[in-house]
Amino acid sequence: MQRDIQNIVILTGAGVSAESGVATFRGPDGLWEGHRVEDVATPEAFARDPDLVQKFYDARRAKLRTVEPNAAHQALAKLDAHWPGDLLLVTQNVDDLHDRAGSKRLLHMHGELNSAWCLACDERSRFDGVMADDPACPHCQQTGHLRPDIVWFGEMPYQMERIELALAQCDLFVSIGTSGAVYPAAGFVQSARHYGVQTLEMNLDPSEGSFHFHESRMGRAGDLVPDWVAEILQDI
Repeated sequence: MQRDIQNIVILTGAGVSAESGVATFRGPDGLWEGHRVEDVATPEAFARDPDLVQKFYDARRAKLRTVEPNAAHQALAKLDAHWPGDLLLVTQNVDDLHDRAGSKRLLHMHGELNSAWCLACDERSRFDGVMADDPACPHCQQTGHLRPDIVWFGEMPYQMERIELALAQCDLFVSIGTSGAVYPAAGFVQSARHYGVQTLEMNLDPSEGSFHFHESRMGRAGDLVPDWVAEILQDI
C-alpha cells in the first residue's frame, strides 16, 4: 500500500458490530428474526403497521444496551484520535458502538437507533426508550408522530454529498465488514477508484465487490482492524 496517505475515508458495515453480538441482516441468526424486510424496514411498512415496526426497533434498541464496542471499534477510535489528516468514518450501522468507542469524525449514513424523528415538526431527538408507547416529541410535544430515525429501504441515506466529496478528496478508502450488496454504500469503492484513490477491503469473507479493491484482507474485524491501525499509525 502506498505511504503518501493524508486523507482517509472508512466505511463500516454489520460485520464490525457482529463481534459485539449485534445481529447482522443475513444468515440464520439474522436481524429480521422471521420478519420480511418489507414488513419492518420500509416507509410503506410503517404506514401499514406502525405498531409492528415500532416494537421491532424498540427490541433492537433494548438489545443495544446489552452489548459493548469491540477491538475493531476501539482501534478505529484510536485512529480517529491520532490521525493528523482528514478522516471520515462512515458507518452503515445504526448502533452506537463507534460513538461509545470514542470515534468523533463519524457519519451514520443509515441513521441511528437512539434517535427519533418527529414527522410533525421534522426535528430529530436523542431517544433510547420505547417508541411503541407513542411518547411526546421533545420539541413540539405532540404524540403519535415519532418514528425511528432509520433510513429504510427506498429512502435516501444521509449526507451523501458530504460522503462523495470526502471520497473525491481522500487518498485511501477502506471498507470493513460490509457485504457489498447494499447500495449506494456498495458503490463507494467504484467512486474511489474513479478518483484514483487507493482501496482496501477487510472482511470475514470476500464481498460482492471484492474485485474492485486494490487489496483485500480476510478475517475477523477484531483482529484485522487493530493490526491495520497499528500499521498505518507507525508511519506518521
